[in-house]
Amino acid sequence: AGALFGPWLGLLLCCTLTSMGATCCYLLSSAFGKQYVVQYFPEKVASLQAKVEENRSSLFFFLLFLRLFPMTPNWFLNMTSPILNIPVVQFFFSILVGLLPYNFICVQTGAILSQIQSLDDIFSWSTLFKLLAIAVVALIPGTLIKKFSHAHLKLDSTDLDTLLRKGKKTM
Repeated sequence: AGALFGPWLGLLLCCTLTSMGATCCYLLSSAFGKQYVVQYFPEKVASLQAKVEENRSSLFFFLLFLRLFPMTPNWFLNMTSPILNIPVVQFFFSILVGLLPYNFICVQTGAILSQIQSLDDIFSWSTLFKLLAIAVVALIPGTLIKKFSHAHLKLDSTDLDTLLRKGKKTM
């Protein structure tokens, strides 16, 4: 999107369309997939349900944490959110904000790569500094999550590790 529409319009489009696509997955899961998700992933759904209930008072921030954390399987969150009684509005905005860093990196990378005319441009100081800045921006959400997750969310590292390991097995 960054190569076609520029960095800012591309980011707006990318974030909006990512949120709309995930919301369509939510609605399809709500209409047709609840029984299948519970049938094929009962332990994972139960584990995530317990975490959602513990964090019900700060549900938006918990969803934001899950979206910002790079190892969380987004496809699983999209399919299980209607089962966990997560309101569609909170779901939509958690994706819009939570995937912003990822979408920013993708759009910025596309915008930078669209400006390259030859292989020599890849190794220019300007391009290298831009890509380095994108890499630093990519590290910020993980650092903030690590700093604030234990203080504000009822989530400890063993619970998160268990959830991630279960999510990885089926990917």
